Amino acid sequence: MVAGDEAGDRLDSWLAARLDLSRSRAAQLIEDGRVLLNGAVPKKRDRPVPGDRVQVRIPPPAPSPLAAQDIPLAIVHQDDDLLVIDKPPGLVVHPAPGNPQGTLVNALLHAVRDLSGIGGVLRPGIVHRLDKDTSGLMVVAKNDDAHRALSDELKARRIRRAYLVAAWGRLAADVIPVDAPIGRHHTDRRKMAVVEDGRPARTRFIRLERWRAADLVRAELDTGRTHQIRVHLLHLGHPVVGDHTYGAERHKGFGGPERAWAAGLARRTPRQFLHATELRFTHPRTGEAMRFDSPLPPDLAAAAEWARGVDGASATVSS
Repeated sequence: MVAGDEAGDRLDSWLAARLDLSRSRAAQLIEDGRVLLNGAVPKKRDRPVPGDRVQVRIPPPAPSPLAAQDIPLAIVHQDDDLLVIDKPPGLVVHPAPGNPQGTLVNALLHAVRDLSGIGGVLRPGIVHRLDKDTSGLMVVAKNDDAHRALSDELKARRIRRAYLVAAWGRLAADVIPVDAPIGRHHTDRRKMAVVEDGRPARTRFIRLERWRAADLVRAELDTGRTHQIRVHLLHLGHPVVGDHTYGAERHKGFGGPERAWAAGLARRTPRQFLHATELRFTHPRTGEAMRFDSPLPPDLAAAAEWARGVDGASATVSS
């Protein structure tokens, strides 16, 4: 029954607020004929008034059309609402035409047995993504409530993410904030670029170590645009080591002893040197401040040790 202080909203908005659903999910229930307004099938734009009777039949979550696959997965935290995983390099996050299976979502469908549904489907709720060849921490929701709350946190820039990245050359300063909009490249639509008509993008780069022809950097995201760190470092003239899309053959641009050193690092970094090392957010149910840290994985750690001077290489570490 609609109370006197509950009238005025569209039916889909009214349902979403009272059943703790997304508006799109509420609209789908109406379109599927699972909502009655005073015994009749309503439209989502109808506005209930005081005294109206609303009936809703919410079906159990439908099975995911995607296959569950036994793919090794490092789960660093799990509770009733979410899990945090340490994604390995080479794993695509979500199925797409070029990757219909063998993805993180397929792995989660096998590994997690208590999904309660996202948008009416038994599937994990991907809150944010990492590129295929980027490793590190991701938070994934198990239910609609957690997914919506974490997505809202992300939009409000309250989920904090930091990365370890190696960049070719020497940054101009130890701390460099970059505020440069990112959008599709105007001539190569497969790439992103800093463009005037792009979406706002902000990254803070902090140099951690100086190597012979590269810097080890901490990148802190304020926004989360596609390829943001990679594009902003390219914008600075220091593409990511091992980035074949934005920094291919960059190691060949050095001269003298730096050229041989750069070639050595390039051989030891066959994928982009980019790792999601820190993740902080507020738990959507408990309000607890959550923080997770992940060190460099073995492949990048070995490259970094070589760059620092292990096995005879020459490098300088900043204080």
